[in-house]
Amino acid sequence: MSEWDLRCELAAVYRLVDHFRMTDLIFTHISVRLPGPEHHFLINPYGLLFSEITASSLVKIDLSGRAVEPTPHPVNPAGFVIHSAVHQAREDAQCVLHTHTKAGCAVAAQRDGLLPLNQMSMEFYDRVGYHDYEGVALSLAEQKRLVDDLGPHPALILRNHGLLTVGQTPGQAFLRMHYLERACEIQVAAQATGVPLVVPEPEVCERTARQLTGVDTGDDFVDDQAGALAWSALRRLADRIAPDLAS
Repeated sequence: MSEWDLRCELAAVYRLVDHFRMTDLIFTHISVRLPGPEHHFLINPYGLLFSEITASSLVKIDLSGRAVEPTPHPVNPAGFVIHSAVHQAREDAQCVLHTHTKAGCAVAAQRDGLLPLNQMSMEFYDRVGYHDYEGVALSLAEQKRLVDDLGPHPALILRNHGLLTVGQTPGQAFLRMHYLERACEIQVAAQATGVPLVVPEPEVCERTARQLTGVDTGDDFVDDQAGALAWSALRRLADRIAPDLAS
């Protein structure tokens, strides 16, 4: 994609995160790596609500957190620390999405983390990392530990903090966050009933994870269109709710 196309895709993700109520005022962040050898990436202008972000307002920064083009907006230091670390360590992490939602923080505070209680959570079965809380993410020394804990996974639960997903595209990162958030909401709701919970057998959880991530299990159809179709539908939604996002 061109830089402008990536700006529009990222702006759409910001508006969708706002639409689905996954924001924390002006805090948390979503970034996308730009093509080229410079290792530049786009991130939100610090101080704008997600509902205000447009393609042209996104800030282009380098791996040291410095803006590489004139901008009236600062960058959230914690956004730089987390996102630059992941972008630098994972070639496939073209987009990095981080949230502080109520359900996500509730699960991040639980010793056992995300449980395979429903089909949505099974997408992440044995496919989510955990990073222990070290305080507000302002220290460069935390970067290696954070990416080590993420490992090869598509998602990271930052204990006592929130959720993080990565994707090869902004759409993939958003869809992963959408279902990770839903999985956390379902877990908290199920736990609130106070009755014993049913957890499927590990082999069922693993088979379901492979089905949901498009891995051939040998006797199942592989739906390789689901992600693209879902993101196309979400882009149409974003354009309806935020017709100014491409400005």
